[in-house]
Amino acid sequence: MQLNALACCFPAQCMSNTGKFQLSNQLGASMGDLFWNKVAGVLIGGVLIVIVIKELGHILIPSHAVTLDEEHVAYPVDWAAIEGEGGGEAVVEESGPVDYGLLLAAADLTNGERQFRRCAGCHTIEEGGASVQGPNLYDIVGNAVAARAGFSYSGALPAGEWSYENLNLFIENPRGYAPGTAMNFNGLGNEGHRIDLIAYLRAQSNNPQPLPAPLPAEAPAEDAAAEEAGEE
Repeated sequence: MQLNALACCFPAQCMSNTGKFQLSNQLGASMGDLFWNKVAGVLIGGVLIVIVIKELGHILIPSHAVTLDEEHVAYPVDWAAIEGEGGGEAVVEESGPVDYGLLLAAADLTNGERQFRRCAGCHTIEEGGASVQGPNLYDIVGNAVAARAGFSYSGALPAGEWSYENLNLFIENPRGYAPGTAMNFNGLGNEGHRIDLIAYLRAQSNNPQPLPAPLPAEAPAEDAAAEEAGEE
């Protein structure tokens, strides 16, 4: 009787143990899936938080990026040297004579003063100013070249006077205008900036040089052709 009872209980116990093992495997698989789901959720959540913080930063703190030009630098920069570093051959454009009368009359003295900052490390501009690395430039327009008393010139400058044209050519390319010059300046390539600078230099005088008369307007090509046909 007892053996029968024991025999009846034993299979049930085996089945119970088997069920527990299967249940344990199912729970283990479920826990593994849950773990990896949590890891994926944390990663996705982290990425979303970074994106949200970045966008909020752009909204709350607008960008203050500025264009690098004359108005956004703390000290004079030799832009001509920087612009000349690019590769390739420069494109030479044909142009007629410079109309100094027209350009100087419309010059921007404020910009001219700004352009002079690139010269201020070597030159003074006020009346009676001392010569530093270069001569004082007060009342320089219209005066003789290399004639400042008390300054030792290199001898590279050609004789003459600082006319508007000579100043323009020298400021554009000092070494081309005066080969062998000791002036440590690569030149100012922008014609508008040069004209503004020359106008500013002209204004630094008790008796500024008169402006040249504007060049006569060129006759339109059609009118010129008609005149030539009439002469024939």
